[in-house]
Amino acid sequence: MRVRVGQGFDVHRFVEDVERPLVLGGVTFESERALAGHSDADVVAHACADALLGAAGLGDIGQLFPDTDPAWAGADSLELLAEATRQVRAAGWEPGNVDASLVTDHPKIAPMRDEMGRRLSAAVGAPVTVKGRRAEGLGALGRGEGVACWAVAVVTR
Repeated sequence: MRVRVGQGFDVHRFVEDVERPLVLGGVTFESERALAGHSDADVVAHACADALLGAAGLGDIGQLFPDTDPAWAGADSLELLAEATRQVRAAGWEPGNVDASLVTDHPKIAPMRDEMGRRLSAAVGAPVTVKGRRAEGLGALGRGEGVACWAVAVVTR
């Protein structure tokens, strides 16, 4: 058996836009702020997709779903993650698991962590775990200017 590991990262800034939903890990959170982005700006799904694509040697989410392509405007990032996973499988790799660390003070993710994991796992077809981290006032994330996520994925052949 061959095993490969990939790392993913994504970051988006907050915007004041009551019309735009705040989506993290496929879950919509009640918030007056949302994340700026071409798609729904779900940093967790994006980082997971990047980790899977990287593990399979297939580039990154920006290559597969460029933000210059109007077809992806407002896209549901769980669908992007599912498509990235299909590409990984088409290349002969099977996702083993994905582990994501979400860095934010807002919103509180603990009440929705399990639901996020369920939705992400359904999109990948393998276990996805989500952990919350706080920036403790350090830098732009600590000032609440945005949200970041790091993810690691294992794929096997």
